[in-house]
Amino acid sequence: MPPMDATSSSSSDITILHPDIIQSHILNRLDGPTLASASSATHHLRRLCTDHSLWRSICAATWPSLNQPHAAALIETFPAAHRSVFSDSFPSIQYSPPPHPTPTRLPPEFVSAVDLYYKGRPVFSRVITTETHKGWFLSSPLWVDLLDPNEVVPTPLIFAKCDEESSWLAHLEENLGMSWIVIDPTRKRAANVSSRRPVAARRHWLTGDLEVLFAVTMDTVQWVIRVTCCGKAGGAVHVREASLTMEDTEGRHVTGRDSFVILQDAMENGARRKPDPEEAKARFDKFCRLKREIRERKLRRDSAMDMVAMLVSFTIFVSLFWFMVFGF
Repeated sequence: MPPMDATSSSSSDITILHPDIIQSHILNRLDGPTLASASSATHHLRRLCTDHSLWRSICAATWPSLNQPHAAALIETFPAAHRSVFSDSFPSIQYSPPPHPTPTRLPPEFVSAVDLYYKGRPVFSRVITTETHKGWFLSSPLWVDLLDPNEVVPTPLIFAKCDEESSWLAHLEENLGMSWIVIDPTRKRAANVSSRRPVAARRHWLTGDLEVLFAVTMDTVQWVIRVTCCGKAGGAVHVREASLTMEDTEGRHVTGRDSFVILQDAMENGARRKPDPEEAKARFDKFCRLKREIRERKLRRDSAMDMVAMLVSFTIFVSLFWFMVFGF
C-alpha cells in the first residue's frame, strides 16, 4: 500500500471525526482569528467553521453589546450575520480619505455598539443610535455621547494617590480597553473606530478630570473617543462621559455628515489589519505632532500678516500726517 502524504493524512484524520464532536469539543474553544485560520485548512473544516452559532458565541464573548436586542436583530440581516460583523470589526481599519470625499446617501441612522473593558473583562456595554437626518448632524461637528446627562458608570478601578499617579496612568493605558463598533444598517457593513487600548491617559488641563483617549487615525482625519472619569484619590473611579468625535489635522471638528461619508468609504475600501495598540499610539502621536506643526505655522503666518498690516498702517499714517502738515 503506497504511503499517504501529510495532506491526505491530515484530511482523512479530521473527516473521521463526527462533525458534532469537532464543533462541540474543538471549534467552540477557538477564538475568532484562530477559527478563521482553521476554516482555510480544508474544505471540510471550512464548512464546519462557518456555522452561525460559533460566530454568534464568539461575537457575544468579544462584544457583549451585540447581545442587546437592537444590535442582534440588525446583525441577522448581514450576509453572513455574526461572521460578517466579526470580519469587519475585529481588525483595525486602515484608510486614507481623498481630499474631497464624494457625498453619498446616508442611512436614516447609524448604530454604535460600545464596550468598555478592564483587564480584558467587560465592565460596561451599550447600544446607541445616531439619526442622520437631523440638522445638527448634517452641519454641526460630530459629537456622539454614550452616556445620558448626569449618568455615572461605576468601575472596579480605584483612584491612585497623588504620589502614585504617573504609574497609575501607565496602568490604565495597559489595562483599560474600549471597542466602539459603528454599524451601517443599509449597506450591512461595520467598522471599529477605537484603538482598543488607550493612546493617552492624562489630567484635563482645566478641570483636572481624568481623560482617557482612544483613537483611530486615517492620515488627514482622526476618530477620537474621549472617556472622562471622576472620583477622589483612594476612591472608586466612575465614568462620567464618553464621546465620539472626528477631527482634522488643523484641530477642527468634522461635521457629522462628512465624518460618516468618510467612514462609509472606509468600510467599503479600507484595509483591515490585525489590531496593534502600539502602532495606533504611534499614529496618534504623529497626528498630534502634525497638528502642532500646522498650528505653529499658522501662528507664524498670522504674526507675519499682522506685522505687514502694522507697517502698511504706519506708512499710511505718516503719509497723511506729512500731507496735512506740509501739503504737497
